Amino acid sequence: MKLHTLKPAEGSVKSRKRIGRGTGSGRGGTSTRGHKGAKSRSGYKSKLGFEGGQMPLQRRVPKFGFKSLNKVVYKPINLNVLQELATQHNLETISFDSLVDHGLVSKKDVVKVLGRGELTAKINVSAHSFSASAVEAIEKVGGTVNKL
Repeated sequence: MKLHTLKPAEGSVKSRKRIGRGTGSGRGGTSTRGHKGAKSRSGYKSKLGFEGGQMPLQRRVPKFGFKSLNKVVYKPINLNVLQELATQHNLETISFDSLVDHGLVSKKDVVKVLGRGELTAKINVSAHSFSASAVEAIEKVGGTVNKL
């Protein structure tokens, strides 16, 4: 066996369909495109979602719901997380920057302090928003609340 004697297996290679080569070829005339209509013309291209003039699916299906463009999504931080952070790193003030530094939030987040858990350390907390129970718990132990 040599490279110049190699051939593909019998029946594995087909010759391509030669379209538009005269009526004698069997594929002349309309060149397998049928008669008339947009698909028979050169340069035909259908729009995405076009269903041949039938009402397209994205227009048939009812639309519902509403999404506010001005919705503020808060990143919640609970009091037990602040207590843990204060005891581990001996912090008296917890600001937004310190939360970012310790990997609890990202720079783009809007932080809201919530009142779950117990707070025993006297800390000064700065965040974008606070729940009423969180403000009460922070001020009860002698800390202060600063809204950004």
